[in-house]
Amino acid sequence: MKKRSFLFTFMFSLLVGMSPLFAQLRLPAIIGSHMVLQQNSAVKIWGWCNPSEKIRINTTWDTTTYSTVGSGNAKWSIVIKTPAAGGPYKISIKGNSSIELEDVMIGEVWVCSGQSNMEWSVNLGLPYRDEAANALNKSIRFFHIPKTTAEYPQDDVTAKWIVCNPEDMKRFSAVGYFFGDKLQKELKVPIGLVNASWGGTPAEVWTPEEVVEKDAVLKQAASRLTAAQWWPVVPGATYNAMINPLTNYNIAGAIWYQGESNTGTAASYQQLFTSMIGAWRKAWQKDFPFYYVQIAPYAGYGNKNIAPLLREAQTKSMVYPNTGMVVVSDLVDNINDIHPRMKKEVGFRLANYALVQTYGKSGISNKSPFYQRMQIEKDKIRIYFEGAENGLVSKGGAPTEFYIAGEDKNFIPAQAKIERNTVVVWSKIVMKPVAVRFGFSNEAMPNLFSKEGLPVNLFRTDDWPVDTGEVKKLAIATGK
Repeated sequence: MKKRSFLFTFMFSLLVGMSPLFAQLRLPAIIGSHMVLQQNSAVKIWGWCNPSEKIRINTTWDTTTYSTVGSGNAKWSIVIKTPAAGGPYKISIKGNSSIELEDVMIGEVWVCSGQSNMEWSVNLGLPYRDEAANALNKSIRFFHIPKTTAEYPQDDVTAKWIVCNPEDMKRFSAVGYFFGDKLQKELKVPIGLVNASWGGTPAEVWTPEEVVEKDAVLKQAASRLTAAQWWPVVPGATYNAMINPLTNYNIAGAIWYQGESNTGTAASYQQLFTSMIGAWRKAWQKDFPFYYVQIAPYAGYGNKNIAPLLREAQTKSMVYPNTGMVVVSDLVDNINDIHPRMKKEVGFRLANYALVQTYGKSGISNKSPFYQRMQIEKDKIRIYFEGAENGLVSKGGAPTEFYIAGEDKNFIPAQAKIERNTVVVWSKIVMKPVAVRFGFSNEAMPNLFSKEGLPVNLFRTDDWPVDTGEVKKLAIATGK
């Protein structure tokens, strides 16, 4: 027995003495060969090592040696400065062992997130086979995070940087790819695209759990979410696993396409959505731009008018600083399909928004006209818009999807006429109008546009209760 005890003690002491050999220098997945680092900025390189291990970093874009010492928690991080866009470069990381990163580009990095309309790809049926065949661009890099959840915030993911190629383009978010493709062509810099999306997910799962749980309104709305086989609904589940591991990585901004799964809780969506954006920015310690897509027309919702209420909440969310929304009410090929196939145009509209608002490009139209105010003129109502300075046009006849109501609050279809950059609305039935609604239904695809070709955003001039009664018994399955 004493011999066994001595042997156990000896082996334990040996293992303890050798333990530094097992804490090998290691990097998170997002720090790797083929990555894109944010240009003209301070970026963090980090990882794991032995406690007190000295770490040194050298790059081929300058002669500086950056160094640090591993913490008692066996972690390390170094902030390095990046130059203007360019590459490829190499990064050498040395401690007790060495890591060489190759084909590193310096450019612009964007996170692409949301539910199925962000996730949707050529491999899921989108008609972009020709574009995929030509997707050979070494200046675009993909980092595609697999679907995963976690109960607590994680520090790494299972993914890797890949140079844009036809096969991986077909797997990647189509909205994300076309957004990045246009940025790359216009800015002529490398573009890094990080895809963290999951069909069917409500915004709660992309929001830190404490943000939802500590707010009575958000917590109550989250309790109304129904568990599903195909996606998580627990607050923070995907944030912990798919967003938190990225927050040390410097980015230019984020694009977002989500909302269909929150139509049942539209009343609290503005608060939830802006709280989520704020939480992401706090985690990144950066007030980066956040551009998003308004949900598209779709006739298959189980209740009427729930989609326009969600679109209205998305519209109101633009009051949050450094955000922007693109309207896609005209980019639908089938109103019975919750996944419109015209993703190239959606990606381009997001790119145009970023080109103007983030990169200061001129001569690009990026904002749809939005309702500004109304004026009652006897038996008619004149609508004024923001963003229609050059005038309005209707395609295929007089403006459609206008409704008007008197004091009885009963909305009926109205006639409408464009007068320069305003629209006059009336009905022979309503002699004393008090309110107008435009495009205010689940499936509405109005024909009113700015002279530059962007659709006018839906609106209502009233704040009356909206009928969201059931229109059919079968509920939708969003994002499967």
